Amino acid sequence: MEADRILRKKILEMVPQRHPFRFIEDILELDEDHIVGAYRFRSDEYFYRGHFPGMPITPGVILIETMAQTGIVAFGLYLSMIRGKGSKEIGNPVTLFTLAENVEFTGVVRPGEPVLITGRKIYFRGNQIKVAISMARPNGEEVCCGILAGKGVPRAEFDEKHELHSEPIVPGKIMEETKP
Repeated sequence: MEADRILRKKILEMVPQRHPFRFIEDILELDEDHIVGAYRFRSDEYFYRGHFPGMPITPGVILIETMAQTGIVAFGLYLSMIRGKGSKEIGNPVTLFTLAENVEFTGVVRPGEPVLITGRKIYFRGNQIKVAISMARPNGEEVCCGILAGKGVPRAEFDEKHELHSEPIVPGKIMEETKP
């Protein structure tokens, strides 16, 4: 069943990442087997100032995150929804990476460039998803691809088990504490 524009918009709104770490702007196609998302890397993205000064390119880890937000987060939310979970049951999950395999970079993405992200379901079991994913320019030229997997953990469960440390990090302190 192909998701209509209204459902694609609802799924997009459910993706928890926000600016400056949100790398999905639109869902162009969505059904039980695949997803196609889109993002344009703005020239003022925070990471371009240091990667690389005078010759900015999008870091590979950001390209992987972009693929994950479409292929793991948005696709996983949709698959959960069509399997009978309403948006209230899905809640506001924390999606955790469980695998990044055979990721290859075949091009660079520069500031201002749009990309299309296509994910094909390998499996979706319970709260776990595995996807063959690729990123390409609108002309079809692939810039990266791989296999990504993740799982959704309800935010309440995650917060109970993983308290954040509130102690500030002091440079050199960790090394001093580990000296024999």
